[in-house]
Amino acid sequence: MKTRFSTIDLVASIAELQSILHMRIVNVYDIDHKTYLFKLAKPDQKCVLLVESGSRIHKTEYEWPKNPAPSGFTTKLRKHVHNRRLEQIRQLGIDRIVDLQFGSDQAAYHVIIELYDRGNIVLTDHEYTILNVLRPRTDNEDVRFVVHEKYPVDRAKERLPILPVERLREILLRAKEGDNLRKVLNPHLEYGPALIDHVLLASQFPENVKIGNGFDVTRDVSRLLDAFGKAEEILTSSMRGMCKGYIVQKVEKRPSKEEKEKTYLVYSEFHPFLYAQYENTNFIEFICFNDAIDEFFSKLESQKLDMKAIQQEKEAFKKLENVRKDHETRIFSLQRNQEDDKQKAELIQVNLNLVEKAILTVQSAIANQIDWKEIKRLIQEAAQQGDPIAKSIKGLKFEINNMTMLLSNPIDSDSDSDSDSDSDSDLNDDMKPRISAKPQLIDIDLDLSAYANAKKYYDKKKFALKKEQKTIESTSKAYKSAEKKMKQTLKEVATVTSINKARKTHWFEKFLWFVSSENYLVIGGRDQQQNEIVVKRYLRAGDVYVHADLHGASSIVIKNPSGKEIPPKTLNEAGTMAVCSSAAWDSKVVTSAWWVHPDQVTKTAPTGEYLTTGSFMIRGKKNYLPPCYLVMGFGFLFKLDDESIPNHKDERKVRTINDDTINDDSTTSSQTEESQPEVEIALQDTDQEEEDDDDDEGLIGESSQFPDTVIDLEHVEGDRFVAKPRNRETSTSTSASVDENVIYLGDSQPVVLKPSVRKDNNVNVNKSANREIQRSRRGGSCFGNGAVAGNQREEKRQEGKEGKKDFGGKGKKSDGRAKGPPPRQTLTELRTDRKAVDEGGVSDDENEAKQQAEENAHLLDSLTGIPLPDDVQLYAVPVCAPYNAIVNYKFKVKLTPGSGKRGKAAKTALAMFLHDKTATPREKDLFRSVKDQDISRNLPGKVKLSAPQLLKQKHR
Repeated sequence: MKTRFSTIDLVASIAELQSILHMRIVNVYDIDHKTYLFKLAKPDQKCVLLVESGSRIHKTEYEWPKNPAPSGFTTKLRKHVHNRRLEQIRQLGIDRIVDLQFGSDQAAYHVIIELYDRGNIVLTDHEYTILNVLRPRTDNEDVRFVVHEKYPVDRAKERLPILPVERLREILLRAKEGDNLRKVLNPHLEYGPALIDHVLLASQFPENVKIGNGFDVTRDVSRLLDAFGKAEEILTSSMRGMCKGYIVQKVEKRPSKEEKEKTYLVYSEFHPFLYAQYENTNFIEFICFNDAIDEFFSKLESQKLDMKAIQQEKEAFKKLENVRKDHETRIFSLQRNQEDDKQKAELIQVNLNLVEKAILTVQSAIANQIDWKEIKRLIQEAAQQGDPIAKSIKGLKFEINNMTMLLSNPIDSDSDSDSDSDSDSDLNDDMKPRISAKPQLIDIDLDLSAYANAKKYYDKKKFALKKEQKTIESTSKAYKSAEKKMKQTLKEVATVTSINKARKTHWFEKFLWFVSSENYLVIGGRDQQQNEIVVKRYLRAGDVYVHADLHGASSIVIKNPSGKEIPPKTLNEAGTMAVCSSAAWDSKVVTSAWWVHPDQVTKTAPTGEYLTTGSFMIRGKKNYLPPCYLVMGFGFLFKLDDESIPNHKDERKVRTINDDTINDDSTTSSQTEESQPEVEIALQDTDQEEEDDDDDEGLIGESSQFPDTVIDLEHVEGDRFVAKPRNRETSTSTSASVDENVIYLGDSQPVVLKPSVRKDNNVNVNKSANREIQRSRRGGSCFGNGAVAGNQREEKRQEGKEGKKDFGGKGKKSDGRAKGPPPRQTLTELRTDRKAVDEGGVSDDENEAKQQAEENAHLLDSLTGIPLPDDVQLYAVPVCAPYNAIVNYKFKVKLTPGSGKRGKAAKTALAMFLHDKTATPREKDLFRSVKDQDISRNLPGKVKLSAPQLLKQKHR
């Protein structure tokens, strides 16, 4: 199967790509480490240019799966070519190298794509100084393809005229007789093997012509030069304008039980011309070459699935054929043994006297205690003297008490007719013709008589006959079993192939994700880069951002396209995911998460601070959630067709207070039944600490739901502050005064204030505490960065005019009241901040996110964890979610912190689902079609797996 461009393919493709000149680069994406998408647009036109290193370059109309996080090379491309015009597309010489020029003059950048060998993509400036390279390397001639080196544009091979006659003769004479002419010429020409075959056929050379066989070097050189002239004409015409496109199809035979095998057409090659060698084959014609390339590569994966299915079907039929041949061989062997034993018994019968005399002769020698070697010598001497008995004995096997005799049918032996007349008279006339005339070596048992030896062979023949009958019976059963297995294999292959073709990878599957019990889509980042993408690209107005002040916690976004208030149950489930994705899982620590609105999340850091990738600033109040249990679940959602969706209406609806009460009771009882471990948590203390954290920022008004102590910070020097506690007018409880000693500054650990005394001449002595704010830069988040939080509060107090303080020295007493929260950033301001940090393409990404949001509602309704018998299920989607979110799923297991590996746990869970008695055959087929990497991808690192519902089934 052809998978890369030839020279003429590249020439034809570049001629068509001239239509996208002067379009502006909108964004760059990477599909994998070799394949990149350049999104271009101008006011009245859009297109996507696909580039694969070492393989192809063409426009595409298909949707290609993009990597969730851009690679470093993609980021570099975005930085330099974003929003620049594509000014030129040219081929360097006649080599398979393409030069894309973005911008003009000294502001130009070049992206050079190498489509030969292993391929490469190089980014250079206007002087061809390398800025970045996909695959750094050193050429054979010490040309270095590394950053800061010059790209050797001048070393490109220029198009040469047709080979001179002398050079052509030299090449042909150097080749061996019998070499394929095309293979001899291909290294010295730039046409490619397909075009060479075409012009050879057009010049009346036979197909697959060989030197010395259809081609004579001395006589046919002139015809060969004429063929090269035709190739030059075709190559020149492909440079001038648009060529048609052709996809050549290959016929694959699909095995079948019927005598006539089914045929299947697969894409084999693509070409800009219909070459002579393909005129009588199956092909598809396209208006332009680009359409043919796009169609070919877009169907490549699907064709590979089909080819894999055909190969599996062939293997299944081969196994069945092997079973049939094996049983046929065994039966044939048994029948042959029967025939041999019968022939031996009959030969003994017709040579009865001879065999009996031979037995007596050897037995008498043994009885006289003659040495075995002496007996053999005596028999050999007798045979030399013409003794018929000695001549018939061909071997003695005293160790097993046997001797070997050469017996033949005496009827066909004139010399033995007189001596064996007595035996002839004993033989029935109807037996004589059946006896083999060919002499045979037969083992004779010395302990048995001649008749007994004949009977022994008849008995062996009868035993083989019975064995044959049993083998035939077992063969029939074994063949039917093998045939049944083959049919099952073919069915599974066909099912898995159809499911894989229908299976569409949803946009949210590249992240951590689940669908809440109230039908909200929840997504989260797997790492720092994905945290950045989740917030910048998918956090929109009306959504909710959820996080936990723990190392490794994911940035969670609850998608809320309706804009309505998100129910507490969904918030708690999202909080569970945030906590379980953090270090709390391995440490087995139960803690809380919190949530904020989108306009509270910003990438704008205070002056002098820097936010790393995946880190954000939170402005305003954090809404803390109750402590989350470290209990996750693994299960399957099933994609339904449109007709089955109404059967699951309101399956995941928002619960009312009564529903929640019932649900909580049932959850408690189910936890008791499942022997779920109980964890004691001081909920009240946790809430109080969280209130301190909120009030410490000075951003919570008097209408706060949790009144508490307000703590003012006074800057002393460096990172040292003075904390001055003062009670609110509404806070008179004893617990509030106790909580004055514990505050949060956005850190994962509480800061305990130790009382100290500071004297001042003009100020009364106040109780205060000195403390140091330690910087904490945990991977993927700066929510716990104490210094950033402190500077943030300083900035808020200065700009918001709330409780003004002099952070440079002495503090001024406040009026004892906490002012209301500052106004949130508007949505326009928030998007402006995001655009400032995004290196191009944000507006385009926002449009994509809007389209995805519109599709989400229908998509979520088509996914169900509770399939009904009448549902039409298209495919299964594995999901790892908080256990409360999937507690009603038909197929689920519980995951808790443990020591088991997630890959093994996922396979164990899948095996349990496959052996579930309630699973339908269709559901089992859908399970088998899921890839292993998709099953275990979202599971925590170390898990303990339990399946309470299976235990319930056993008890029943």
